[in-house]
Amino acid sequence: MDAGSRSISSEKSRAAAAPRPPLQEAGSRPYMPPLSSGSRNPSAKCYGDRFIPDRSAMDMDMAHYLLTEPRKDKENAAVSPSKEAYRRLLAEKLLNNRTRILAFRNKPPEPENVAAADATSSHHARPAKQRRHIPQSAERTLDAPELVDDYYLNLLDWGTNNVLSIALGDTVYLWDASSGSTSELVTVDEDSGPITSVSWAPDGRHIAVGLNSSDVQLWDTSSNRLLRTLRGVHEARVGSLAWNNSILTTGSMDGKIVNNDVRIRNHMVQTYEGHSQEVCGLKWSGSGQQLASGGNDNLLHIWDVSMASSMPSAGRNQWLHRLDDHVAAVKALAWCPFQSNLLATGGGGSDRCIKFWNTHTGACLNSVDTGSQVCSLLWNKNERELLSSHGFTQNQLTLWKYPSMVKVAELTGHTSRVLFMAQSPDGCTVASAAADETLRFWNVFGTPEVPKPAAKAAHTGMFNSFNHIR
Repeated sequence: MDAGSRSISSEKSRAAAAPRPPLQEAGSRPYMPPLSSGSRNPSAKCYGDRFIPDRSAMDMDMAHYLLTEPRKDKENAAVSPSKEAYRRLLAEKLLNNRTRILAFRNKPPEPENVAAADATSSHHARPAKQRRHIPQSAERTLDAPELVDDYYLNLLDWGTNNVLSIALGDTVYLWDASSGSTSELVTVDEDSGPITSVSWAPDGRHIAVGLNSSDVQLWDTSSNRLLRTLRGVHEARVGSLAWNNSILTTGSMDGKIVNNDVRIRNHMVQTYEGHSQEVCGLKWSGSGQQLASGGNDNLLHIWDVSMASSMPSAGRNQWLHRLDDHVAAVKALAWCPFQSNLLATGGGGSDRCIKFWNTHTGACLNSVDTGSQVCSLLWNKNERELLSSHGFTQNQLTLWKYPSMVKVAELTGHTSRVLFMAQSPDGCTVASAAADETLRFWNVFGTPEVPKPAAKAAHTGMFNSFNHIR
């Protein structure tokens, strides 16, 4: 069991303190030039950077003679013009004017105009990529009062419409990153709260809210309307949520994982049973073919859609891989964006490791001891980098280069463990929420690239039938 979770009852007792408005503003490395030089003249590539003597074209006897011939001191010895003329004539007739010891197959290239060579190389060579500057301080800090200090919950998510959702106590707030405006989506009653998980649907308009009462609510954020409540799915709080198109996967303290098709009335379509304690991490792969689940029982499971669909009548599905290498709760899960079968996982306070898995074979590819509790993991969508958030002692965010796992940067500022992270739709900004009740924004993954214009695809509208659901 991962120590350090604050009880829910103690969270509610803090309501007596003076309230703070949520999501309000709270009170470098020098530039390094690129270490690359201009390209060489392409015409010189055929010669290489050195010349190798051609033994077959050499006269070894003549070379020996030239090496052992006594040197004449021309400065001290006076040579008459007649003797100098005789010496030149003798060398011409006998030595055929051969004065070099080594013979080469190819002649060195003729020197070219330096300016012309530079112009040619700059025309053909690609501009060198500058080293990315990573700010060491947060770009923005917002207050997040009543954020529940519980390692097993998932209270932060950033939707595709550039709206960030965060659960503070019994209320879900929405912060529009484009305008900086804040709005309240819902406040649940004390019997249902506090809120234990939030997750945006792929359309960026609808959001799922997991409750301590075991219910799950589906909201339309464009109209602030409750579409439906999923009841009877679990017997305890719902701490983890994950979307796969129109399938909402829920994980609970009862150890069960349930696939819910939100388009139909009888929404429970599949159940995965493999965890004996709370399911605190759920992530679908980018292809939607595999589901990773982590639990407080220190287990990591990989579930495959093909295996689930082959046994629809059984109701409960067998895992593809059951992995028990971690020695603490497994909450931090992140599928690699550039390698579909690569999964990164992070362990709790007694484990402190980031592990990498081949989900096709179940093999552990690497394990790195970070020295502190791993709370969350995010991949850089544009570079081969991984960002992790941690607890005691530094409460830092660490950027790693993959696969070498060399530390690129450590971002500090939080004064308590960094429980949750979410990534902006462009993949460049990361929001982190910590037990110090602050929400910080880091420009850790660089400046977004200018996207190419693409035709908009019509959305199928998974929630179109919700007008008739009460």
